[in-house]
Amino acid sequence: MGEVWRAEDEVLGRAVAVKLLLGDQADASSTARFRLEAQTAARLSHPHLVAVFDFGSWEDRFYLVMELVEGRSLGDLLEAQETVHPEQVARIAGQAAAGLAAAHRQGIVHRDIKPGNLMLDADGSVKIGDFGIAQFVDDPSTALTTAGHIVGTSLYLAPERALGRTADSASDMYSLGCVIYQLLVGQPPFRSDTATATLYQHVDTPPVPVRQRGVDVSPAFDSYLLGLLAKKPEDRPSAQQVSDWFRTDAWRGRPEPLPHHSAAAPRAAAPAAPAPAPAAGAPAGGGPSTYRLPQATGRRRAAPAPRASRSAARSATTRRISTSEAIRRRPRVASAVAGTVAFLAAVYLGTILFAPDTGAADTPDPGSTPTAGIESPAPAGASVDPAGDGDDDD
Repeated sequence: MGEVWRAEDEVLGRAVAVKLLLGDQADASSTARFRLEAQTAARLSHPHLVAVFDFGSWEDRFYLVMELVEGRSLGDLLEAQETVHPEQVARIAGQAAAGLAAAHRQGIVHRDIKPGNLMLDADGSVKIGDFGIAQFVDDPSTALTTAGHIVGTSLYLAPERALGRTADSASDMYSLGCVIYQLLVGQPPFRSDTATATLYQHVDTPPVPVRQRGVDVSPAFDSYLLGLLAKKPEDRPSAQQVSDWFRTDAWRGRPEPLPHHSAAAPRAAAPAAPAPAPAAGAPAGGGPSTYRLPQATGRRRAAPAPRASRSAARSATTRRISTSEAIRRRPRVASAVAGTVAFLAAVYLGTILFAPDTGAADTPDPGSTPTAGIESPAPAGASVDPAGDGDDDD
């Protein structure tokens, strides 16, 4: 429909591409289509879409000033090499789908996705161009399709469009699937001697999986590509879904990472046995309760807890005595034990000290005078009668 020239933007000082409408094609329909391409591209801004800077006419010829893409189209790539490595195909598919997703969000359907309209710049990035037969979804009159005439390329045309139905975003995804298929296999999924026969194949013939054609791709890649080539538009993934899928390693057949969820707090198990008494030197304070560790097989169990502790455990089986509570009970228990020991010691000493004499002393003579008591010493100057007569000398 036109020819493209490299030019220099003298105002902004940058290299641009200028698309000229050929003089012998400057009829009303071609002019309207050229204007449509300018209006369509002006609504789009995305790294994987060719940007349009200006539109006008010069000497009765319309021109379109566009972003200059330093590279080649996928059509040129397929002429240079029959097939493309799956790694590069996955990258191309993801970027092309991202560009289409941006157009679809603006309500624009490209309607002519084919290798010649997908450009690769110097870095290998995809740029989608030529929106000359694009259609605004909210304005079907922009289709520029006359009755009984199908606009587009039959090798990449969706089944619903082959049946004369209105194109939508799913139609672009089918065309992209045909391009991906050709990049892997070396030819489109359907090809016949005539365009009409090819259209019938799009409608009725299921595509042959690329793995059956000897292409070394994962089953996941093969299956996903068949989904893009589904006969029913509602069975195909959206452009955004395709872009997201190829950005991951899913096409390699690797499992996708599980979504991250915050781990739920583990549910505390009910205690199976009462807590043992805290060890000596345990820190005081209101710390968390302590729990008995499971007994190892073959080891002896620890000594049973005091009766008071077992009684407390029976009365509240789901409650643990905290370390601070156990420590507060220790002085009372120690005082009771110390009092008991002191009492027993006092009884023992009293038994020894105050017990009756059971030794081997002589029994006094019954005829002798018993001793009445202990005699007091005589006062000074008085004589003592040894015989005990009590007579004083005159």
